[in-house]
Amino acid sequence: MSSNYNNNFSKGTDLAVIVLYLLMACIGILSIFMVEYNPNSDWATSFISGKTSYSKQFFFLIFCSFVAVFILLMDSKVFTALANILFAGGILLMLATFVLGKEINGSKSWIPIAAGFNLQPAELCKIFTALALAKFISRPETDFTKLQSHLIAGAMIGIPAILSIMQHELGLAIVYSAFIFAMYREGLPPIILIVLLSFALLVIATLLLEPTLLAIILTVIGGLILTYLGKSFKRNKQAIIIVASVWIFCVGTVRFAVPYIFNNVFECYQTTRIYSMVGKEYDCSLNQRSVQKPGAKAARKPDDYNVKQSKIAIGSGGFWGRGFLKGTQTRGKYVPEQNTDFIFTSIGEAFGFVGTFTFLGLYLFFLFRLIRIAERQRSTFSRVYAYSVVGIFFFHIAVNISMTIGLFPVVGIPLPLISYGGSSLLTFTALVFILLRLDADRQMVLR
Repeated sequence: MSSNYNNNFSKGTDLAVIVLYLLMACIGILSIFMVEYNPNSDWATSFISGKTSYSKQFFFLIFCSFVAVFILLMDSKVFTALANILFAGGILLMLATFVLGKEINGSKSWIPIAAGFNLQPAELCKIFTALALAKFISRPETDFTKLQSHLIAGAMIGIPAILSIMQHELGLAIVYSAFIFAMYREGLPPIILIVLLSFALLVIATLLLEPTLLAIILTVIGGLILTYLGKSFKRNKQAIIIVASVWIFCVGTVRFAVPYIFNNVFECYQTTRIYSMVGKEYDCSLNQRSVQKPGAKAARKPDDYNVKQSKIAIGSGGFWGRGFLKGTQTRGKYVPEQNTDFIFTSIGEAFGFVGTFTFLGLYLFFLFRLIRIAERQRSTFSRVYAYSVVGIFFFHIAVNISMTIGLFPVVGIPLPLISYGGSSLLTFTALVFILLRLDADRQMVLR
């Protein structure tokens, strides 16, 4: 290892990001401690025993610190050389869960490893997908203005997302759409984003309106446009074909695609939560995944107890909060999954609006810092990877917090660096420190 390399490494590493990373990881351990604290037991003894979630998270952080140092000491070229191999290995690991997987909370996405710990390949595959996408887009022969390149990149993102859905990990599957940030930065046409947004709005409209009524409305709108264009058929022939194709796609989505996905792809509780977000009821007897399981009980519609209790906990914090270890809702175990998906409630109840505002300010500063790092990269590989990391963090933060306050369906997605979980903490640690390693060599052009 040359002295020049050591010089670049020491000068190039963004210390602000490391400080923010450690600060948020410590806030995570503190939040888990607030949830699990029992005044009738010796917390120090419980901590040393390693049997509590907050002590396990502390040991996870120590392990991740060693991983972070190891990554920072690596050669940046290793990530470009192994990107495709890691991606292929990640997909194989996800496939292995169908054979070796352990079911936890209804999701068979975990592989048991030593000492009672479990590995979630879908989490790690986010890192490998980010590297593989960066590798593909940065190739000299890749022209990212062409449709073929868009389809290949979409397939790279879609494969792990589909496997996540098959593992009943809808939240993780949705996260893979965060890679669109990087693709858009590298030249993905805005029309594709418009189409995706329009499709999302069409799905929401399908939930709000009766499908037949919505199909009639779309038909009337399409008919009026075709009537206007039909006055000069020869001149507008291509436009008429486009309008007719869009109408067929929209009506097909409303009448067939959306009902099929909700009734055959999603579980009853997942569809119910999506419907409840727009104030609608869902009949679980329509869900084929629930009624066709051998020996399964009749599908029961889950209520929104989680979200109700989450709102109560956050609301009880008021403006200043109840104070450290003084929360009644989170410490009373009223909120399910308090140390994982709903960890934000412990911060909201203990520190109130002021505390959550400050906490979100840290996240915002962290994201802006990552964007700044992304924009100063000379290498396309590093820039694409950086924006992938930004997208993943932003998506996790936005969805998790929206989920806890009832603005998004409960899909089981952790809050970065805060929620309890070794796989999650390891994934976010690797994402951040690979970026810092690439940034330390930002004057190099990697492919």
